[in-house]
Amino acid sequence: MVFFSIGTLLIFFVIVVLFFMFLYYFPIGLWIRTIAAGVSLSIVSLIRMRLIGIPPSVIVNNLVRARKAGLALTVDQMQSHFLAGGNVENVVLAMIAAQRAEIPLEWQRAAAIDLAGRNVLEALQTSVNPKVIETPIFQGVAQNGIQLNVKARITVRSNLDRYVGGAGEPTIVARVGEGVVSAVGAAVDHKEVLEYPDRISKAVLAKGLDAGTAFEIVSIDIADVDVGKNIGAELQMSQAEADRRIAQAKASERQYAAQAGEQEQKAETQAMRAKVVEAEASIPMAIAEAFRAGNLGVMDYYRLNNIKADTEMRGAIGGTVDKSAEAPPSGPPPPPK
Repeated sequence: MVFFSIGTLLIFFVIVVLFFMFLYYFPIGLWIRTIAAGVSLSIVSLIRMRLIGIPPSVIVNNLVRARKAGLALTVDQMQSHFLAGGNVENVVLAMIAAQRAEIPLEWQRAAAIDLAGRNVLEALQTSVNPKVIETPIFQGVAQNGIQLNVKARITVRSNLDRYVGGAGEPTIVARVGEGVVSAVGAAVDHKEVLEYPDRISKAVLAKGLDAGTAFEIVSIDIADVDVGKNIGAELQMSQAEADRRIAQAKASERQYAAQAGEQEQKAETQAMRAKVVEAEASIPMAIAEAFRAGNLGVMDYYRLNNIKADTEMRGAIGGTVDKSAEAPPSGPPPPPK
């Protein structure tokens, strides 16, 4: 009796599994829905979708949605796009929205935009309802050296013809920032920008910054303009400080050169004095040698001392005597040996 109960449970379990597998591979409910919606789709097509890995519900729901909206889309188009990794629902919704807004959009273009990694539904919504991009603060310097901080709002509309391969929002913001900085730099006085900020937007719009991008710039509005630093004054102060340091370095160089020349002159003077002292020290020896050789007598020596004393007296009276020079001994020379 127990074995009979276990066998019955196993059979019941197998029947339940087979039933759910049948419902999985034979989506009767979806097939009935296609019949009720008036979409000609056979049960064999639904089974084939399940076998090749396509959820039939995705194809059926979007096919019914497209047919009720009046779009002539085929099952093969949706299956190919799903197998390529696209979002079938976004593409179908985008085409329905384009039809309602009377914007020409083909399946190939919508599928290409979706496969390019961009949200085709968002692109179409931006094309119908322009998007506002808040820019960061751009810093420009007028010709009088005053820095201006400018913040702008860019209103863009999606360009579906250039949406595939076109640059995105960062490129638009970068180009607008370059135009704002250039327009501020062209102003002679920063007060002109403060009084007429629309000149910046007009100058930027005239450059055609949306070329090669996925958007079309509708307008550029200057949201805020603030006065920043006085860059010109800071540059002049920096230049003056640099000139001061250069002048100080040159003055120090001249001072060191003068000190070196003075030290060199002192060394030369000391060397000359040493030579004079050495020469004066050799005078007594020369006199003694003259006495020994008989070339100088005692009277000649006293006469020489008298002349020297007379010369020193005259120099003292005239104030030209060199007190640093030592006079030779006035006494008689030592007797020759």
